[in-house]
Amino acid sequence: MSDCIFCKIIDGSIPSNKVYEDEHVLAFMDVAPLTKGHTLLIPKQHVKDLYEMPEDVARNLYAAAPKIANAIKKAFNPQGLNTINNNGAFAGQSVFHYHLHFIPRYDDSDGLKVRWEAKNGEFTPEQLKAIAEEIKTNLNE
Repeated sequence: MSDCIFCKIIDGSIPSNKVYEDEHVLAFMDVAPLTKGHTLLIPKQHVKDLYEMPEDVARNLYAAAPKIANAIKKAFNPQGLNTINNNGAFAGQSVFHYHLHFIPRYDDSDGLKVRWEAKNGEFTPEQLKAIAEEIKTNLNE
């Protein structure tokens, strides 16, 4: 896609600090990193978001994910690592080419907040079963 910044990184018309590349995916440093080692992993095939991602693209992308995570762990020894994808504008996606953030965590001062309060008891076991059935009914197998 000609106007996609990540496609331009893939074709080399925009420079990047590459971390990993194979025939299917590219990993590179985020230009505005939250922490040391903040890396993005993208499919080389332009895919807007997870909803549009073919299974083979997902398989290749997530096959590379442990390589990236373990390289970050070995290089910087963070206390933890968040992998985050913002899927859709409402969820915070700003570049509409699927990308997975690898954010090494060193302490709580980095500004990343991904905690939530569990809604224990909001859904009954019967409601959870009905919700699960609704999702299963809509699987594209």
